[in-house]
Amino acid sequence: MFVKPASGRSVRWPGTLRLLDTAGATVPATAFWLRALSRGDVLEVSPPQALSPAAEKFTAPEGKSA
Repeated sequence: MFVKPASGRSVRWPGTLRLLDTAGATVPATAFWLRALSRGDVLEVSPPQALSPAAEKFTAPEGKSA
C-alpha cells in the first residue's frame, strides 16, 4: 500500500527508524502500518503516476528550454 504522513505528523519506519518521506512511500501491509493508518498517523493515497513514454519524449531535458 502507498501511504504518506498525515498533516503535522512524522512517522518512522520500524527497524531503521528513518522518517517516512512526506511525499509518501510503498509500505508492506504489516500490523505496524495498519495501526498507523487506523490511528490517523498516515493516509493511504494513490502513488504518483510516472510519466508515460510518450510524455517523456516531449519533455525538454534539464537545462534546456523547449
